Amino acid sequence: MRTIRASEISSFLFCARAWWYQRQGMPSENQALMEAGSRHHQAHGGHVAAAGLLQKAGWVLLGGALLLLAAGVVMALLS
Repeated sequence: MRTIRASEISSFLFCARAWWYQRQGMPSENQALMEAGSRHHQAHGGHVAAAGLLQKAGWVLLGGALLLLAAGVVMALLS
């Protein structure tokens, strides 16, 4: 059984004839726009990955700051 993807359902809902042409292997007439969309999605994916890394770095830095604060409080209490 063939897997149906969300993009295929979207294509069918937008235009059943375009979906049928795509299933027959006929190339789309708007290749330039489709390639531009693919480039946009790749760039967006890179931005999302970078944001995730920055968020993790922020949590690490916050944890380090809290550890330093706790160490400072302990040192102040012991002296």
